[in-house]
Amino acid sequence: YDIVQVVPYDDYTVYVYFEDGKIVCYDAKSLLDKPVFAPLKDINVFMNTCTVLNGTLAWDISGDRDGSKCLDID
Repeated sequence: YDIVQVVPYDDYTVYVYFEDGKIVCYDAKSLLDKPVFAPLKDINVFMNTCTVLNGTLAWDISGDRDGSKCLDID
């Protein structure tokens, strides 16, 4: 099912709302050790770029809603 809404929190968790009504609390702390996700260590980046792109949890680092330039969770 696609994700329809995400709500990030300052403890590096994200509440993820699916189109079927399911809600999951995703702990993103484990991502921070991976080089590609390094920008998310800045809590402001984590909080302010968290979004839904292409039906999945993503961080729109470039700010232009380009799915090819975002950090996402498959």
